Amino acid sequence: MTDAETPVPVNPLPADLKVDEVVVLDFGGQYSQLIARRVRECGVFSELLPHHVGPEEVARRKPKGIILSGGPASVYSPDAPPLDPRLLELGVPVLGICYGMQLLAKELGGRVESAEVGEYGRSQLTVTEHGTLLKGQPDDQPAWMSHRDTVFTPPTGAVALASSTSSPVAAFESVERGIYGIQYHPEVVHTPYGQQTLQTFLRDVCHCSLDWSAANIADEQIRLIREQVGDGKVICGLSGGVDSSVAALLVHQAVGDQLTCVYVDHGLMRKNETEQVEKTFGEHFKVPLVVVDAKQRFLERLRGLTEPEAKRKAIGNEFIRIFEEEALKLAVGGGTEVEGAETKTFGDVHADEPAPEGAKFLVQGTLYSDVIESGGGTGAATIKSHHNVGGLPDDMTFALVEPLRALFKDEVRAVGTEIGLPERMVWRQPFPGPGLGIRIVGGEITQEKLDTLRECDAILQEEIRAAGLYRDLWQSFCVLPDVRTVGVQGDKRTYGYVVAIRAVTSDDAMTADWARLPYELLDKVAGRMVGEVREVNRVVLDITSKPPGTIEWE
Repeated sequence: MTDAETPVPVNPLPADLKVDEVVVLDFGGQYSQLIARRVRECGVFSELLPHHVGPEEVARRKPKGIILSGGPASVYSPDAPPLDPRLLELGVPVLGICYGMQLLAKELGGRVESAEVGEYGRSQLTVTEHGTLLKGQPDDQPAWMSHRDTVFTPPTGAVALASSTSSPVAAFESVERGIYGIQYHPEVVHTPYGQQTLQTFLRDVCHCSLDWSAANIADEQIRLIREQVGDGKVICGLSGGVDSSVAALLVHQAVGDQLTCVYVDHGLMRKNETEQVEKTFGEHFKVPLVVVDAKQRFLERLRGLTEPEAKRKAIGNEFIRIFEEEALKLAVGGGTEVEGAETKTFGDVHADEPAPEGAKFLVQGTLYSDVIESGGGTGAATIKSHHNVGGLPDDMTFALVEPLRALFKDEVRAVGTEIGLPERMVWRQPFPGPGLGIRIVGGEITQEKLDTLRECDAILQEEIRAAGLYRDLWQSFCVLPDVRTVGVQGDKRTYGYVVAIRAVTSDDAMTADWARLPYELLDKVAGRMVGEVREVNRVVLDITSKPPGTIEWE
């Protein structure tokens, strides 16, 4: 998809939710999304938009400031993303970062040239004039660079504030024109004074109120859901993950029993996960909940499949079919049976009464990162479409309710905590939709393998939590390859499964490092798995980072 074809995402923040906003225009930089997150951490709402959206679309959001991101192009390249000069006429301050700084310099009469030596990684910044942007910062400080083009002369009327190892002008400002530029990346942790620079721009230049937080918008979102739904019926495909759980609970707090959640147990979940969902939503929060037991149906569908994509497709298609069958019953008032599945009901949905009639709204746990990846990117290497209910048909007649559309994952957790979701669910590690089905690799999925993997995974999670490490990890799980090895247990030869432990640290799952779990913990986990799970006689540790590997094995 070309830049011209890239759709502009709709504003995820409701128009009547009054908060200060700063727009980040994405020129294809690898840290663009991180800029928006750092701005939010300063207490200002921020959106990431494609660089080509045009000044009219930016002005419609009434931002207090604009940030131009970095990017991989040279400003002199024929196909370099351009800067629309009309953006500089909107009457709000503009901060250019890296490529964005170079665009400002080139557009406003400065001199940008390709340097003989590029500047990548940690560099030393020397501040010669603190001005407004760098006030209160030390004269010498480390900063993270990633560029070859360099600003040699600042724009006409601008003051050079700093230089670096290879950049004669590493920061400049023109207070009168509201133009600011920095060559380094303030959004990364390798720039220790970067967050202070962003905060100064937001508070002292843009005059933003630093009062944005995800938690304090929960009440406002509840009000907006009520306005959208009215007295209509709502359904939600509940997975048990933090996104769908927070979305469901927000909607339930807004409209009560007008909401019915549908949870499909495909038999590929972790140990006791279905029971936890039932207890949390059906019993504790009293959310009307339909639990579909389709374990045998999925096993039959997966019989004989060994190829990873075939498994994924089978699991995804079967889930969609069951969910649509249940959704249809809720929408039309009953009548459709799900073959090979049993349904339990909680809350105000009863098997001997008609299901809620005329459901018109569908809850999705769409996050802001989904919005960005589906329509907000412009030059990043990986852009993907998100269909949060697993590919519902285009002619679906439901109107979407997306209360998390403005939030990143960490902000969703903040909202979950604010509205009372149990900590265990708020901080639940990411779990793939196909569940354990993609963690049984290289062979057919069977009940024996599922039970074996489920028990080993439960041991790993229990010990990681006991060690106080669960929230330090992005993900931790077990993998069961279709491999058996020779072992000795009780002086007898055994021929059992191998279990691989996978644990990683990450900020966003785009990159990940293998977690350095304590040897004592690994020893205890391996001992328990081999001793308590009869089918296992060997445990190994995956120490591959991403890249070159991926977090999941399939």
